[in-house]
Amino acid sequence: MDFLIAPDHPCLPGHFPGRPIVPGVVVLDRVLAAIEASHGPLGPVRLPQVKFAQPLLPGQPARVEIEGQAPRWRFRVLRQDASRSVLLASGEVALP
Repeated sequence: MDFLIAPDHPCLPGHFPGRPIVPGVVVLDRVLAAIEASHGPLGPVRLPQVKFAQPLLPGQPARVEIEGQAPRWRFRVLRQDASRSVLLASGEVALP
C-alpha cells in the first residue's frame, strides 16, 4: 500500500519545529490500515517488535509491505530514494 503524509497534516506542527518529520505513530497507523485492507478489521493488536531506521518527511511517498497472515504479520515501510528503496521502519503486528 502506497501512502503520503501531506505537509499540512495535523500531526506535524510541533513535531519538530523547523524540520518536521512524520511521527512514528502515524507511520504505524498506515501499517495497520494496510493489514486491514487485506484482512479486514483487526481490533486490538500487539506490536512485539518495531524498529524505525530512517525518518519519513512530509510529502515523501512511502510504501507498506506486509507478509504473513493472522495472527501475526511482518511489515516493512519503504521509500524510494533515487534508484533504491530505503527502509524506514520494520517490525511485527500480532493479535493478542
